[in-house]
Amino acid sequence: MQNYNTDTSKWAIAVHRVTTTSAEVWVGTLFTTLIKPKHARVHLIEDGKIVQTKYIQKSNWKRPFSFTKKRFFSLQTFDNLKPNTCYSVRFERYIAPDEQTLPIGWVPLRNAYLSTLPEQISEQSSFTVGLASCFYPHRDGGRAAEAYQALYERGHKDIKPDITFLTGDQVYLDIGFDSLSRDPDEIRQRIGSDYAENWQLLGGILNRGGTWMLPDDHEYWNDYPFHDSLIPQLLALKLQSVREHWTRASKDAVKNIQRSPKVETFNIGNDLSFCLADLRSYRSKRNFLPPTAFKQLINWAESLTSPGVLVIPQPLIVNVNNTERNLLSFNAQYKQLLEALGSTGNNIVILSGDVHYGRIASCPIGDNGATLTEVISSPMSNLTYLNGIATAKPEFTPEQFPHSDSLPKGWQQQTVSYYQDFSVSTKKGFLFSPYPKERTREHFMTVGFKKVNGKLQMTVNAWRIREHDPDTYLPNSDFGKAYRVLLS
Repeated sequence: MQNYNTDTSKWAIAVHRVTTTSAEVWVGTLFTTLIKPKHARVHLIEDGKIVQTKYIQKSNWKRPFSFTKKRFFSLQTFDNLKPNTCYSVRFERYIAPDEQTLPIGWVPLRNAYLSTLPEQISEQSSFTVGLASCFYPHRDGGRAAEAYQALYERGHKDIKPDITFLTGDQVYLDIGFDSLSRDPDEIRQRIGSDYAENWQLLGGILNRGGTWMLPDDHEYWNDYPFHDSLIPQLLALKLQSVREHWTRASKDAVKNIQRSPKVETFNIGNDLSFCLADLRSYRSKRNFLPPTAFKQLINWAESLTSPGVLVIPQPLIVNVNNTERNLLSFNAQYKQLLEALGSTGNNIVILSGDVHYGRIASCPIGDNGATLTEVISSPMSNLTYLNGIATAKPEFTPEQFPHSDSLPKGWQQQTVSYYQDFSVSTKKGFLFSPYPKERTREHFMTVGFKKVNGKLQMTVNAWRIREHDPDTYLPNSDFGKAYRVLLS
């Protein structure tokens, strides 16, 4: 297998949320072999000129995991930036003469690149979101980051991602029989090592454009927070002490490494509104969000004055699943969410992942003339060998939406339109190979928003991670043509 090592450094840098006037940058390492620099700095650069610098002293470094002495990070926020402006970032450390390390002086460690949010959606160029989920590192070899990096650096301005949403399973913490360990430190170190490997492979994505991340179950364990599975690798979760240590370390990572919001909203002027909601980490027996956060989500939906984009870790258009919980399993909140999304008459876009296939579907929602369009992108890198049985092909059910048990008062079930030409293609599997079952091709999507004759148009493309054009080296498109729809 050929490797595409877009990031071989054990130092990490990630651009997290950006606004029109600010950017949040994460620097540090998730490997245990590096020590804290006594002095470090992060430059923000515009047009080759340093415009801001943040200094980091040894005492400023933080630990991403409780009860561990290795791995460290620093979070730096740059304010007073210009809207819709490109910046680069340079992370450096200082090596003093007494450190017995060469070279002496300031040494560059990692670079990053970002654009602040625009103040409105333009007619001249698209505001484009990269969308991806589900990354299993075995046999990726850096190809996901290589494909994304190529599009970011050399793609047309209407398909180059400005920001990125990673919607879950950025790591698989529950794969392998080492999950049976009952030792608290081993649990923490295993989780830290999984993040170190994945963040190195995904480095070419994380350092290009603002990146928001939402966790799904494999940031914890299969079907988290429930532990009634009979999967052999997860039997140690029957022990409360194992669950507590595993949960603590996993939540540390989601908070300190992925920087995942519970519910977060932002607008692009008066043209488009985004909401990201972590519908996994806070689940209870009956709810996918606690009351205060759920109210925030509902208030966003009911207050929309423009098309709204809801980013969540699991799809909304689903069948009842009696094996693992999906959003429909939390019927009361699911029903309330649908009612809120359909209340204003503004069109709704769902961006999601999880299900190991790529698909676009739409249907009317509510009784005020709105349409819901759901875009699913999964996976970036498939599971392999024994775990490779967990693959999927695009599903074109349910035929009617919402489910009859979740129908808000006064609503009628609507026929769902599935666009088979805009479902990501599959690849044949072979028994005893790394991929024993037919699988959806590894991919990510770009979702662009642009004004066309005064209307807001959404354009969706799917990009094959493991196939590229031999001349441009850009990833091949999986769709025969882009999917386009007017949202206003």
